[in-house]
Amino acid sequence: MSYQVLARKWRPQLFEDLVGQEHVSQTLINAITSDRVHHAFLFTGARGVGKTSAARIFAKALNCQEGPTTHPCGVCPSCVEITKGQGIDVLEIDGASNTGVDDIRELRENIRYLPSQSRYKIFIIDEVHMLSINAFNALLKTLEEPPAHAKFIFATTEPHKIPITILSRCQRFDFKKIGLTPLQARLRFIVDQENIQIEESGLAIIARSGGGSMRDALSTLDQVIAFCGDKVSDEELQGLLGLVSRALLLATVRAILQREAAQLLNLVQKVDEHGHSFRQFCQQLVELVRALVVVKVVEHPGDLIDVGESELEEIKTLADPASLEDLHRLLATLIRTEADLAVSNYPRLTMEMVLVKLADLPTGIEVATLIKHLEDLEKKLSSGVAVAAPVQKPRPVEPVAVPESADIPLAEEPPLEPSVTLPTTGNGDKNWPGLVDFVKSRRKPRISSLLEQSSLLLLDLPRLQIGMPGMYLSLADSEMCHEIEILAAEYFSTAVKVEVQKVANGEKAPLSLHAERVQQESDRKKKLRENAVEHPIVKSALNIFGGEIEDVKPIDKGFV
Repeated sequence: MSYQVLARKWRPQLFEDLVGQEHVSQTLINAITSDRVHHAFLFTGARGVGKTSAARIFAKALNCQEGPTTHPCGVCPSCVEITKGQGIDVLEIDGASNTGVDDIRELRENIRYLPSQSRYKIFIIDEVHMLSINAFNALLKTLEEPPAHAKFIFATTEPHKIPITILSRCQRFDFKKIGLTPLQARLRFIVDQENIQIEESGLAIIARSGGGSMRDALSTLDQVIAFCGDKVSDEELQGLLGLVSRALLLATVRAILQREAAQLLNLVQKVDEHGHSFRQFCQQLVELVRALVVVKVVEHPGDLIDVGESELEEIKTLADPASLEDLHRLLATLIRTEADLAVSNYPRLTMEMVLVKLADLPTGIEVATLIKHLEDLEKKLSSGVAVAAPVQKPRPVEPVAVPESADIPLAEEPPLEPSVTLPTTGNGDKNWPGLVDFVKSRRKPRISSLLEQSSLLLLDLPRLQIGMPGMYLSLADSEMCHEIEILAAEYFSTAVKVEVQKVANGEKAPLSLHAERVQQESDRKKKLRENAVEHPIVKSALNIFGGEIEDVKPIDKGFV
């Protein structure tokens, strides 16, 4: 007799055998018991979770000679034929190879005839999403008004590809991925029946490799038995599947959290010596660090992580001293590294440098902790208590912005001392800056700009002496001077005689209005920085965050 693979040999034959799909089993059982069986069903879910098996069990329950019953006998002709996939009245159709409208038309013709020996004629269409639009349209009318003896069971892994008109005429059942614990328990039952010796840790590895699929896990188990025989060790199992041992993964994460860079290099060497893929190694590290985050956030993770009880305790012990902030940074870095390893020409070097970098990262401080520090600091400052903050290694921080109106004690600014002091007698309270502003108000931008760049040498009405750099002197022709005299006479309300002299570079002369503004702004920034550096709040913030001031910007001037 030919060998029968485990996935077929141990295929569920009763509703109770459907592992992890109790919500589906119970609903179908209730429908049969209450005689409220719909004519069309849609089973959706990942591969290998029991959709087709559930369809066969449901078909047996409806057509069993003892039924309809929730416990098909399995020995009557109808049950035997359905189990073997040879039922005359239960047709299993592969939607991937029967996609055309002609196939559906043939099915519609077949539906008209009564079942030959069973209660119902049942059509199980697997991968139904592969049908063409025309085929779905051909099926639509039959699905809407089927004969009383016909039942439809559709199975698919991609329900979003099925037209809404079909979905609305079916009762939908979503099959879940099978959790690690029930999957591992089912594997234990099977290996015990097959007389295979394997540890629970080995079964956990096989169950995890299935990714929530019973069929995939049983296929892996078949491969393991063929390689290892009746006794399966964890080392052989990991070598066969190309997996890094769980102990090595835990040791790697432990070395990162304990800042042991040298140990990490040794562990990477072991990964390389065993011939493991560094990308797969990184993927397994991502899964492990995710488990650490889950146990930090959830007290009883349950099905959130696929680990056994003993391994769960190890993960909790490892995660306990680590902060959530550090685990977040670790997880984000490993995810980026996994993508980099896919295209790296030096995977070992990439892995080594990332792990060394992770081991060297300073411990993160949560935002809530920093805010608490600042609140405590504010309370102490407001109460007049001296604040002593620890000195840390400086590192750059964001520029500190100090408003001009802030309650920061500013030293009195010494008066500006021009290079030369000359008489500036005006007419009453009218003076040189006022004259320049007056010219601006009369919309004379060319003249006002020239006056701002010039120095006042003498203001003793009616004489007005103006010093100009050589580069501007050519602009002060007779017409320009005459226009300045007219504007000055209007401002001072008396006749004015304008005299223009050249002021050479380096020659002592009063500052122009433009130069005065530049100097005042420079002095202002200097004093703002000095007072910001000396202010107790700023000094304490620098000590808490461990940084230095790069720039001070007055917020009343806006940020650039």
